[in-house]
Amino acid sequence: QVQLVESGGGSVQAGGSLRLSCVSSGYSVRMAWFRQAPGKEREGVASIGRDGSTSYADSVKGRFTISKDNAKNTLYLEMSSLMPEDTAMYYCAAGPSYGSWDARLSTYEYNYWGQGTQVTVSS
Repeated sequence: QVQLVESGGGSVQAGGSLRLSCVSSGYSVRMAWFRQAPGKEREGVASIGRDGSTSYADSVKGRFTISKDNAKNTLYLEMSSLMPEDTAMYYCAAGPSYGSWDARLSTYEYNYWGQGTQVTVSS
C-alpha cells in the first residue's frame, strides 16, 4: 500500500505561481497530478514515468512542470501563469510497482491517490 501526502495548495491571483508537493511512501513506475473542479470529471494534468518521460494536458503545457526527487520520494508540480480555470482540487496519484515506466494521464493507470490539495485562482 502506497500512501501519498500532498501539500502546497492555496489561493493566488491570476498570473501567479504555486508549487505542489507530494510525498510517497512507496515505489511506483509512474506518478501524476490530477485535478477535479466542482461538477467536472477528474482530469490528468501531468505525469512522470520512472524512465523520466513526462506528459502534460494541453491546457497546462508551457505553464506547469512536473518533476520528482527520487531520493526524497517526492513529486512536485510547479504551476505558473495560473488562470481562474486552473481552480480545482489537485490530487497526487501513484501507479503500480510493475509494468512499463512511461508517463500516462489516464486515471486507470493509477492505483493510489492522495487526499487532495485545493488550488484557487482569482481573477
